[in-house]
Amino acid sequence: MYTNSTPSKNSNFSMVEDLEYMKEQHQEILLGKEEGLDVSLYSNPELNWLQMEQIRMGIKDKVDVSTYADPSYSYETMKQIRLSHYSSNDLTKYLERGFVDDELEQIRLALEDGLPIDTWLTDDMYVQQIYEIRIGLYEELDVSIYANSQYNWMQMKEIRLGLEKKLKVSLYTNPLFSHWQMKEIRLGLEAGLDVTSYAKLLYSGTDMKKKREKLLKDKTKKPEYDDKLGIDIKSLTKKEFSIFVEDDGTKAFGFIPWFPGNMVKEEDIYGALEERGIVVGIKDEAITEMIKKRRMNEKVLIAEGTPAETGKNGWFEFFVRLDLPRIPAPLPDGGVDYVNIEAFEMVEEGEKIAVYHPAQKGKDGQNVFGEVLHANKGLEKKPLKGVGFTIAPDGVTYVSKLNGKLEYVNGRIIISNMVIVREDVTAVTGKLEVDGSVYVIGSVYSGGYIQATGDIIVEYNVETARLIAGGNVMIKRGSCSKHDCFIEAGGEVSGSFFESANIDAGGNVKANYIMNSDINTMGKAIISGSKGMLLGGKVCAVRGVDTYNLGNSSHIKTYLEVGRNELYDKQQIRFAQKREQILDELSILEEKWNKILQALPPDKEQAVEIIKKLNATIVAKDHELADLDAEVSKLANLTDQDMKAIYVRGNAYEGSMIEINKFKYMLPSQVSRIIFKLRNNNVVMVKF
Repeated sequence: MYTNSTPSKNSNFSMVEDLEYMKEQHQEILLGKEEGLDVSLYSNPELNWLQMEQIRMGIKDKVDVSTYADPSYSYETMKQIRLSHYSSNDLTKYLERGFVDDELEQIRLALEDGLPIDTWLTDDMYVQQIYEIRIGLYEELDVSIYANSQYNWMQMKEIRLGLEKKLKVSLYTNPLFSHWQMKEIRLGLEAGLDVTSYAKLLYSGTDMKKKREKLLKDKTKKPEYDDKLGIDIKSLTKKEFSIFVEDDGTKAFGFIPWFPGNMVKEEDIYGALEERGIVVGIKDEAITEMIKKRRMNEKVLIAEGTPAETGKNGWFEFFVRLDLPRIPAPLPDGGVDYVNIEAFEMVEEGEKIAVYHPAQKGKDGQNVFGEVLHANKGLEKKPLKGVGFTIAPDGVTYVSKLNGKLEYVNGRIIISNMVIVREDVTAVTGKLEVDGSVYVIGSVYSGGYIQATGDIIVEYNVETARLIAGGNVMIKRGSCSKHDCFIEAGGEVSGSFFESANIDAGGNVKANYIMNSDINTMGKAIISGSKGMLLGGKVCAVRGVDTYNLGNSSHIKTYLEVGRNELYDKQQIRFAQKREQILDELSILEEKWNKILQALPPDKEQAVEIIKKLNATIVAKDHELADLDAEVSKLANLTDQDMKAIYVRGNAYEGSMIEINKFKYMLPSQVSRIIFKLRNNNVVMVKF
């Protein structure tokens, strides 16, 4: 006899705890227990699951979580305090000054880089302003020019960009200038224009833009000639050109406008480069060519630095397959190959599942002014989430905690217990009861009994037997009996074929043909392939039927009952009972709430603590009620009056009985490629 009486992982939680915690909070506590952590440090219903996650990660990394395990802190504030511990920085004084969330992140990053952020930080600064000061310090600019809360962050940015390009920013540092005005003055300085004509408060940003564009146009247009000689004498001695530096400072371009007599020489270009402080990556050949070949009215690259290279992002190297197809491969006739599908990946206790490769440092660059462009480090990935594995002491290697089945579902690794039976299961074998999944490398014959909280997978056939699964049931070959094979599944039931089987499923029932079977499913009955056939017996499928052929030419009676049938009614009763139970629990909690309010303890902190806990419990119950109502609504929408209930992609034969939402229709003759649907309380057929 095979037995497995491992207790459920949730058995440690009392009923009271179930009321106090929401599902996501439960998950964080479960993860902490699996990792061997002291979860009492964050088992507080006042903490949401994101806050719990930050505390759990801190405990795991041996951080003093008492410095931030406070429900009044947002999870982002908690995160910044936790990260500051890794670099031995203390954010306490900044918290006391009122900085939170992203503001703390900017301060933390500055401290980690050893930047004197405290010199310029004032209590009334917000995150974008702190960012502009941090970047300026990082680039070794004179931030004293703009590190003042009288500037908004956009004004700070315009001054910082000007400093990066060695411009005369004093022309627009007046805080009365808007950032739009500052930008127009900065762009004019970059183009080598005389901005004093429009760098005045009386002009709006739009006015400044028009004046800047006119100055630029005048600078490049042909001059008017003398009426008599057709010669502009002044232009004969004029030398006009501009040097533009890109935003990141890694490229400088020369531009010589065309007009007669504009005789710019190489030494003029070199002199301007020196004046602007451009000393790195000067392209002598490009400058020579621009002058000798008269490349005018054209931007020519004359100096080029080295851009900073961002480091490689962190990544996971997996040693197990995560991409096993959850849908079987199609057969040539359109059927489904249930026989050769790999349903799962097996791992052993201690087996390496994955290794995390941390983000790498980037490579610093250099701008044309000879300044270092500091490279950003790559982005780190969040730790893997899931159950059934642990992280090795090195902090990057993920290892299985048990022999079992590995699944990768919705970004989570789930390793659950799986018993592998390497023989046929019969009455002689005895009952097989497993907390987990079961894989039978053989068949299940007369008297065989398997009950599992997870999935049941049978490699070959199932005959006279009983299979009960909390998850899915897959019978690769199929099931054939004399109406004494019983299959129950919380999820999906699938197999190559089912003959004379009794199936109850919470999910879909899938096969290449189903004959003389009694099928009850809250999902769909799906029969695939051009040879696919649904023949005889009764199918109750709340969400509909999709088959190739229905019945046969011998007019064997086949009964289909879909939509709001008996199964639907039972589910609605269960929903109603569950709803009544939740409402009763809410009523009890509200009564308790009223009593507590009338007899609060004199200690204010204790009173607030009691109220918060009870309120969290009520909120959790409200969420549960909302989720239940959403399920009821979803089921009602799927079975509404206009539902396309039954698809027959081949032939539907006489003798088939169709019932949709309890309205019946007997098929009088053979039809092909038809949809049966409900319209105005009548079953109708629509060709497709």
